[in-house]
Amino acid sequence: MKKISLLLFAITGLLFLSCEGPAGPPGPPGFDGFDGIDGQDGITVLGKVLEIEGTFSSENEYVLFYEFPLEVEVFESDIVLVYILWEQFEDTDGEFVDVWRLLPQTRLLDQGILQYNFDHTFFDVSIFLESDFDLSTLGAADTDNQIFRVAILPAEFGKDETFDPTNLDAVMTKLQIDKDLISRQSLD
Repeated sequence: MKKISLLLFAITGLLFLSCEGPAGPPGPPGFDGFDGIDGQDGITVLGKVLEIEGTFSSENEYVLFYEFPLEVEVFESDIVLVYILWEQFEDTDGEFVDVWRLLPQTRLLDQGILQYNFDHTFFDVSIFLESDFDLSTLGAADTDNQIFRVAILPAEFGKDETFDPTNLDAVMTKLQIDKDLISRQSLD
């Protein structure tokens, strides 16, 4: 009797395992193509470029401090770059062309060496002057109404061998940011 029960149990088990029911609902759609950086599916690029203007003075200890807006999220792996508007010139069409330089930038002045530099956290960026002389001897051209662009880039940019962080136009092109849509924040 025991053998018949065991045999019946085994046959019933095999019947249940070999049964196939109706097809279930379709799963969520996958990636349609190369949606990310350099053909990497599924990577969302959330880079941002911010523009700030401020004046270095003894009152602010020659530091421009800017807190990132709440909608700008900076991660530990992100790359933060700061560029200074170094000069502008007029091209043959009468258009003004901006010349941006990646910080730090050093100038040799009559008083000594001046450096524009920066540091950042997840919440803010500080742009400051360093020198081997008294900063109060600087002229307005070196301190007043200085314009900077802060670029926050995903870490994937650092892995791209063709990425040139010194070229702000290339950075903005890679981020697909229109320079005309960047709004300037005054720190004064």
